[in-house]
Amino acid sequence: MLTVAEIMTREPYSLGPDDTLAQARQLLAEHRIRHLPIVSAEGSLIGLVSQRDVLAAADSSVVSRGSGGTQENYVALSSIMTTPVHTTDMSASLRGAAMHLQKHKLGCLPVLNEGRLVGIITDTDFVAIAINLMEQIEAAEPGEDDFDDEDDGDYA
Repeated sequence: MLTVAEIMTREPYSLGPDDTLAQARQLLAEHRIRHLPIVSAEGSLIGLVSQRDVLAAADSSVVSRGSGGTQENYVALSSIMTTPVHTTDMSASLRGAAMHLQKHKLGCLPVLNEGRLVGIITDTDFVAIAINLMEQIEAAEPGEDDFDDEDDGDYA
């Protein structure tokens, strides 16, 4: 059985609940990621902020209009983070994690070990697996040149 630990991103970027919307926006853009676990000072997962959350907050009354983005420096992530968060364990099966993502229409699952954040697995990770499997299947399929051409009869 393949486990979450085999493909998860270890030590994912994260922020704290008192970090700001501006910091989240910068970190997401800088590292081209879509999910930020929000962790306590002790490393416990307490929430999740997605790129969608950041965009929604910027378009809402959380950030006042006409502020030129400076208001984002004062919006704590604790005010926009999703909680509680669906999580998974390092030893969970990949199939189970994928089914959980699909069933709950989630983009990611933070990975915990003894209650501490140790990784993250995303829908993009599963797309990469699917592409790899399709490439393996296509490589194993017989091509047109693999058929015996001795009989050129019409089979229609």
